[in-house]
Amino acid sequence: MPSSKQGSYEYKSSGTNSQGNHYCSRDYGPSAPNPNSYHYSNKDGSYYYSNPNGSTYHNDGKGAATYNPPSNSSKK
Repeated sequence: MPSSKQGSYEYKSSGTNSQGNHYCSRDYGPSAPNPNSYHYSNKDGSYYYSNPNGSTYHNDGKGAATYNPPSNSSKK
């Protein structure tokens, strides 16, 4: 898929592999802490997000999830 501008980000690539797993990558530009963010979702129900603010989120598709805040955020 060619790049295309959508609001505050630009689609870089997306697709589905032969196992039925989907991915999508986006470019949020140089001002974003993580400008090249992406996500993927798997056929087994698990998914992972690498967000433009630097946070990550993973769900294993079985009820367990892990969120990591942006590295510049303070933990209380």
